Amino acid sequence: QVQLVESGGGLVQPGGSLRLSCAASGRSFSSYAMGWFRQAPGKEREFVAAIKWSSGVTAYADSVKGRFTISRDNARNTVYLRMNTLKPEDTAVYYCAADPKGETLFNNGILHTPTAYTYWGQGTQVTVSS
Repeated sequence: QVQLVESGGGLVQPGGSLRLSCAASGRSFSSYAMGWFRQAPGKEREFVAAIKWSSGVTAYADSVKGRFTISRDNARNTVYLRMNTLKPEDTAVYYCAADPKGETLFNNGILHTPTAYTYWGQGTQVTVSS
């Protein structure tokens, strides 16, 4: 059974940085796409970034491009989201997601769709405020 456990959220001032972690367990993730999504109060869950585990190919939402970096550590089975130059509008619960159809998600343009992912973590709160 796949388990995803996020950590690293917290309160940070505008312009600050955080690194989120998603520890994945339960099986080999070599064929997987791993994604980060976020959801602010009263808003729909939105795509932030994704990585194809096998190749390390990445994709980002326009709103975070140049500020956020997604990466993975094969030895630790962990995916990271490094967030720099944080803004108040980045405040949200951040969720890690995974799906074994990594090639399909990346090739068919459905990376951004929450329903394309099978497994989800419990979320970690990120608050950007002075």
